[in-house]
Amino acid sequence: MSGVIERHDPRGRVREHHRAGSGIRRIGYPIGVRTVRLLRRAEITPNIVRLTLGGPDLAGFHTYQADDHVKIVFPDPDGTRRVPVANADLSLDWPKPSPRSRKYTIRRYDADALELDLDFVLHPGGLASAWAADARVGEEVTIAGPPGAKAFPHTYDRYVLAVDATALPATARWLEESPPDVSARVVVETGDAADHAYPLADRDGVEVTWLASGGDPSPLADAVKALGAPASRTFLFAAGEAGAIKPLRSWAREHADRMDALFTGYWKRGVAGLED
Repeated sequence: MSGVIERHDPRGRVREHHRAGSGIRRIGYPIGVRTVRLLRRAEITPNIVRLTLGGPDLAGFHTYQADDHVKIVFPDPDGTRRVPVANADLSLDWPKPSPRSRKYTIRRYDADALELDLDFVLHPGGLASAWAADARVGEEVTIAGPPGAKAFPHTYDRYVLAVDATALPATARWLEESPPDVSARVVVETGDAADHAYPLADRDGVEVTWLASGGDPSPLADAVKALGAPASRTFLFAAGEAGAIKPLRSWAREHADRMDALFTGYWKRGVAGLED
């Protein structure tokens, strides 16, 4: 897992870090701060709402990987907007103290229409969830990012995606963008069986298993392990609640001769605004 290489494209817009032997590249984008408007809202399931953001500030937006995310930068409680500023290092200078923000995966970006879809899992007590539940068409939204992504090749024999509802946007985008001959098992845990209506591409070679739990302990890791040891070169993408996917780390190490893996803790039970 050593041997980090950094590459720059001729315009200096994309940075790439590759860990030799892992199959994972770290691709950095020039991080922008944009003011957009809420164009549409749609109920995808009883617990998931899609907000479509758009406007001229989205011109030149970069997103190339299914796991890309932006940060929504929220105003202070008194309504003051304190936004980060892009610097010459392709990163951001944040005000101190930092404004409240939350990460959300990009479900879709349309460069022609200058539209961005973000899906929100609605739940009690969440800053972004409460905002998404009440946000009104026409209001301004500040977004920062994406900061880049951890990319993995589409050349493995088989893929296993172990996710919860918060990782459904990344999963759906990956299924849409992966090659036509991809072979994958997708295991999804949700807190409500009603969320099994979330639309995923129906593809040959892809089998989806839905689990309705959301409890502690999570059944996700056991369901993935029950698939058995990989018979060929496999890539595991595990994303969602940090504690639920943690047991899969040791499982992936046990099969390191045939398995590479990427773990992303989108949230942690009892912790607000997890930074993974």
